[in-house]
Amino acid sequence: MSKITKALIGGNWKCNGTVASVKSMIAGLNGMGPIPATSEVVIGVPSIHLQAAKAAFRPEIAVSAQDVGFKTGYGAYTGELSADMLADSGISWTLTGHSERRVGFGYPGETSEVVGIKTKNAISHGLSVMACIGEQLSDRESGKTMDVCAEQLAAIKAALTEEDWAKVVIAYEPVWAIGTGVTASPEQAQETHAEIRSWLAKNITSSVADNTRIIYGGSANGKNCAELYAKPDINGFLVGGASLKDEFQTIINVTK
Repeated sequence: MSKITKALIGGNWKCNGTVASVKSMIAGLNGMGPIPATSEVVIGVPSIHLQAAKAAFRPEIAVSAQDVGFKTGYGAYTGELSADMLADSGISWTLTGHSERRVGFGYPGETSEVVGIKTKNAISHGLSVMACIGEQLSDRESGKTMDVCAEQLAAIKAALTEEDWAKVVIAYEPVWAIGTGVTASPEQAQETHAEIRSWLAKNITSSVADNTRIIYGGSANGKNCAELYAKPDINGFLVGGASLKDEFQTIINVTK
């Protein structure tokens, strides 16, 4: 069971947002009233909007990149966004390993090793990371949920030191529930979160297990967030579609 008292409420805007709509969404969150002290809010915005969002959001809302480069530094890495560039721009968070990047966009996606290296790159440059893991529907139906999650976690562990884990939030996102409207039941989510925490204790340290926030993604929304958050090992959310809507404010306030 988790002893964590401050939730991470993450939004992932994915490849969404015009200049006008981003301004509108920022204005809505800036004007929502007090953010609970028990909620840390971090929004993953498309890279083209990172600087504008960082400048416009109220101080209590941090901005995150949605990915970070495999290579560090500056150079001939066309299209990449290195950890150095993010840090230099004052961006303090990034996602790594989102299932959409693991699967790929009609071409081979990222391996778990790649995700581990990207996670290390970000942390080495001072960023915090929401590292995403999760299984396909076929994995869950065949009883292999934790086998898949353990393989993904092991690749992250291989790249990090024990101290690095202080900068990591694990985002458990069952792939079959992302953007489908189908949500893991609170019991299913809690069971997997508890197994992930047990894996951290067994394979890293009990301190890392106790202090790492494990957040849930996969069609989390304003209607189901309270029941999910009531579970002892669910320490917040990584929200996709609902983070583009006013109901994201309900999710931020779920920790009250």
